Amino acid sequence: MGSLSNGLAGRVAVVTGASRGIGKGIACALAEHGATVYVTGRTVNPGQHALPGTVNQTVEEVNARGGRGVAVPLDLADDAQIAALFEQVRRDEGRLDILVNNAMAIPDAMTRRDGFWEKPLDEWEIWDTGMRAAYIAAWHAAQIMVPQGSGLIAALSGYVGVTYTYDVIFGTTKTATDRMMRDMGHELRGTGVSAVSLWQGFTYTERATENLKTVPGMANQLNSAVGSSPEFPGRVVAALAMDPQVGSRSGGTFINAELAAEYGLTDRDGRTIPSLRETRGAPLWAAGDTTWRAS
Repeated sequence: MGSLSNGLAGRVAVVTGASRGIGKGIACALAEHGATVYVTGRTVNPGQHALPGTVNQTVEEVNARGGRGVAVPLDLADDAQIAALFEQVRRDEGRLDILVNNAMAIPDAMTRRDGFWEKPLDEWEIWDTGMRAAYIAAWHAAQIMVPQGSGLIAALSGYVGVTYTYDVIFGTTKTATDRMMRDMGHELRGTGVSAVSLWQGFTYTERATENLKTVPGMANQLNSAVGSSPEFPGRVVAALAMDPQVGSRSGGTFINAELAAEYGLTDRDGRTIPSLRETRGAPLWAAGDTTWRAS
């Protein structure tokens, strides 16, 4: 299957947590526009993780979609491995156009209906992967992007930024993600590099599908019409990366469903994904460096 367009031909992307789920979906969506995608994740061999998917299998899909995939096994708990990834990109590609910070640990305790004091302290790995490692990856990416005068750093967040979902550390991590991208946008002003936080609603990933079966009450709380495929956020990222005016959005937090409507995008099956702004909350940070909005 060839690419849908060549709008990202010659562009280089790094997507974290792309063995499966949203990361894989984003990698495939970028590939459909001809991008070279560095697919990172911890799962290298089939059976290594309880859920299906490996970095190499995602690379095969990326190649089949019209892009060029490069598999890079990566443990985001290891700063040296993160540094080595970006050094590889610099050495082999000479440029970096898109960084998508998607990866975040999802320990079993996160979806338990327990108080934070009843959960193990090692659940802090949600923050270490979803926030600390994302900052380090962006730090390395900016050192490539700023000198070239262009680039997009996108972080996956969600309505949890303002609405309680799952637990304390999960909400804290996603709220901090929004603020981090807001402040990165401020410091990147005038460099040609943009930073945005993207709110994704319920997504039918392998893990989420399993949770529907096992987490008490979860299936009853979900209207299936609001859920999207893992590739939906990737379609939004691709549109942003191809938008010559993306800099006007830098520092902002955006709902993927609303950006999709602006860009005329649907999900893979042609469905229009609704915004949940009215029921789940609105982003705090608009584009720019000082604008604040109450939810």
